[in-house]
Amino acid sequence: MQNLSGHERSEAVQDMFQDIAPRYDLMNKLMTGGQDRTWRRFVVDRIALPADGTALDLATGTGDIAFEIAHSHPAARTIAADFAPAMMIVGQHRPLGRRVRWVMSDALRLPFASARFDAVTHGFLLRNVIDIPGALAEQYRVLKPGGRLVSLDTSPPPPSVLTPAIKLHLGVLIPTLGTLLTGNRDAYTYLPKTTIGFKTPDQLTTLFQAAGFVDVNYKRFMFGSIAVVWGTKPRR
Repeated sequence: MQNLSGHERSEAVQDMFQDIAPRYDLMNKLMTGGQDRTWRRFVVDRIALPADGTALDLATGTGDIAFEIAHSHPAARTIAADFAPAMMIVGQHRPLGRRVRWVMSDALRLPFASARFDAVTHGFLLRNVIDIPGALAEQYRVLKPGGRLVSLDTSPPPPSVLTPAIKLHLGVLIPTLGTLLTGNRDAYTYLPKTTIGFKTPDQLTTLFQAAGFVDVNYKRFMFGSIAVVWGTKPRR
């Protein structure tokens, strides 16, 4: 799948998430040792959402970040958007499934008016999208001035004494678990490879700034293999 480009890659990624949707949540917990909830809480802490604000969670999958927003900001309006219907169907049947609005959406052509949202979030979107600057431009467009974008994604872990263990986890353990639980080894071979081959937080910071965001910063998690990057649309 990594050898594909353009719309062929986009369609392959969409098909992959459609296929693994039933076991996606379980695999996330196993792959991360349950740390994924900590990262989502950190994302929601960074959005600075007004009590009655409006938030958009892109690449929402089964709704984890959207539900965290709805739980932390019960008076806010939260939209959960994804291009894989099977993922959202799973999310709609979860306990908070009716607390958010679900929208089928391509991250490169968002079906929302400009300056509509106080916050935009996404988890593991940028490593899968075929045009990162285009996706960031759309997110900038739909944010209100002063609104915050917060991105959770994988990151190439920096070299350390733990590097062999991290490579073993990504290259052997995750594909093996993915095969056993979902039957889709290709998906859980592709996902770890995108971690190693993805952009560093510093490179993402540069892309955020090029898209117009200010006060861009980031924090790493899980031995550097996860990064949360955030920035603000200027008030002007």
